[in-house]
Amino acid sequence: MRVAFLLFPSLTQLDLTGPAQVLARLGGDARQDLVWRSRDPVMTDAGFAIVPTATFDEVASVDILCIPGGVGVNAVIADDEVMGWVQEVGAKATWVTSVCTGSLILGAAGLLRGYRATSHWAWRDMLSLFGATPTTERVVIDRNRVTGGGVTAGIDFALSLTALLRGEAHARAVQLSMEYDPAPPFDAGSPDRAGEPLVSLFQERMERLAPGREKELRALAIKRGFAAG
Repeated sequence: MRVAFLLFPSLTQLDLTGPAQVLARLGGDARQDLVWRSRDPVMTDAGFAIVPTATFDEVASVDILCIPGGVGVNAVIADDEVMGWVQEVGAKATWVTSVCTGSLILGAAGLLRGYRATSHWAWRDMLSLFGATPTTERVVIDRNRVTGGGVTAGIDFALSLTALLRGEAHARAVQLSMEYDPAPPFDAGSPDRAGEPLVSLFQERMERLAPGREKELRALAIKRGFAAG
């Protein structure tokens, strides 16, 4: 079983490393690749780089394609080479998956049209630009499309996928091995519970970090052949 994660500049590293840690425990002949256009280190949004293990030319088909998210998503959608690889590999993959805003890349590649999907809460509604149905669940399974919500939901996503592939008993064993027993010190992990002041603060920070991101995404949706939303 071959698993491929798209690696790209300014991705949110936990979107990738969280599920990669879980899926590394699928067992059997499963292997993972972190794929980019070259094998040069790729800088993440956490200020450190991750080294790709394969290039686009080396990975033509996989069993599981997983796309993480991050502030670099718009640049990926604008890149014809990267999107061509996502489209080609995603069209043949047994499982087409994403974490956080990685679902926007899948959507822009035409791989979520007519599917229910989720994303980070701040960008979930943008999935409708690409013909997907935004859904609020933390993990959404629609046929062979499996999408996870923002960042930490990648671990839940990967455990859910592990249960589909290896059975619930195996997934439970992986959860135990990782001591995945969340007990956050604050109850501010969703906009509903965080409150409007904190939500506004987050949105202001994102606008400083990636100004005009939503407007740009709408323009990219049109570039990729989707009607203006």
